[in-house]
Parts: sequence; structure tokens; C-alpha cells
Amino acid sequence: MSTYSPSLVLPVGGRDHTLGPATAPVTLLEYGDYECPHCRATHAVVADVRLRMGTLLRFAYRHFPLTNVHPHAQRAAEAAEAAGAQGRFWPMHARLFEYQEALEDGHLLVHAETVGLDVSRFARELAAGIHTRRVREDFMSGVRSGVNGTPTFYINNIRYDGGHDAASLIEGIELALEGSPG
Repeated sequence: MSTYSPSLVLPVGGRDHTLGPATAPVTLLEYGDYECPHCRATHAVVADVRLRMGTLLRFAYRHFPLTNVHPHAQRAAEAAEAAGAQGRFWPMHARLFEYQEALEDGHLLVHAETVGLDVSRFARELAAGIHTRRVREDFMSGVRSGVNGTPTFYINNIRYDGGHDAASLIEGIELALEGSPG
């Protein structure tokens, strides 16, 4: 059995949506899909891990819409990016997971209004596909980094293959804090 863990091809940087200090010793990156039930479950877990790890952790999220099984995932990712263009990525991110069963275009407009967006601008950007390229870039960086499902996590640029519960993720983060590969 090999111990090889794929590395992140595109390190977390200024293009990414992040929470936590850029100077944190550990970065946890998730490749996710807004229509994936496993991603929805880990959304709450990540929030708990972030709270418990505090300033030791920076969290980043990248899109990996599995369109062959989740027909609304691509559009939801573009909606999150449209919200991000108005400085509201994280509120939209949370809302999309909270209302995972409501990801059709009409629902996305309601979500946009609820998180305080300029809904006309949001609708124009979605209709024009303004954010399609960004979502595709995230997806392709995931493919090149060995992502083949969601959620997939990386701790300090190394794929994390452990459990998706808080205790397991914290253990992986603590190993990274000790300088060991996660």
C-alpha cells in the first residue's frame, strides 16, 4: 500500500475565498459541491473545526461541481461567485448548503436577496455566465491535484484522506502543526 498523497497543484492564494488569517500555520482547503449531501454534512463540521482551531487555521473553499450527478451544482457555484463579486461569498456559501434542496434559478434569486445582494446585478451575471470560467478553473485545479469526489480536503497542500468528522480533521491539522504530513 502506497503512502503517496497527491499535492495541491495550485496553492491557496489571493484568488481563493478564505476565512482565518493568511498567516495561520495551517491551511485547510475543501473542494466541494453545493448539491453534494456529504459536503453539506461537512459544512457544519468545518465550522466547528474552525471555531476550535481559531487563528491557527485558515480555511479555503474551491468549487468542484459534480454535474453528472448534481445538475444544480454548477449554477450554485456560479451563484456563490456572483455573491463573492459583491463581497458576500461566505453568506451565500452558507445559505446554499442550508437550502441545498432549493438550488434552481428562482431559488438562487431568493438566496441572493436574502444575503443582501444587488439582485439585478446577480441575475445579469448568472445569465451572462460571468463566473463560469472561475468555477471551471477551480474544478480543473482539483482534477490536476487528484480530486475525484467531494468533499476532498487538503491540509497545507497535501491531500487529507482521513475521516470527515471534527476529531479526525483536528487530528490532521494538529499533525500539520507538528510539522508532520497531514
